Amino acid sequence: MFYRIAATIVKIGLASLLLGVVLSTLNVTAEQVLADIGLTPERILTWLQQGASWAIPHIVLGAMVVLPVWIIIYLFRPPRGE
Repeated sequence: MFYRIAATIVKIGLASLLLGVVLSTLNVTAEQVLADIGLTPERILTWLQQGASWAIPHIVLGAMVVLPVWIIIYLFRPPRGE
């Protein structure tokens, strides 16, 4: 499973790199694309910060329940035939 996820991430990275090279040769910049859709790097950073400040407390709260339950299930699971 980890191999498939890693392979997918590598494929996306290579596709992004190739497209970036093509767009760069056509003199297209990230700032131009963002300006065309009405965004600025500062606005995106603000959205990311707001999203993180909303998500992190919820993740911690959920982990306070999920992790102990997972540990208990893991400890009481029958051993595999190794």
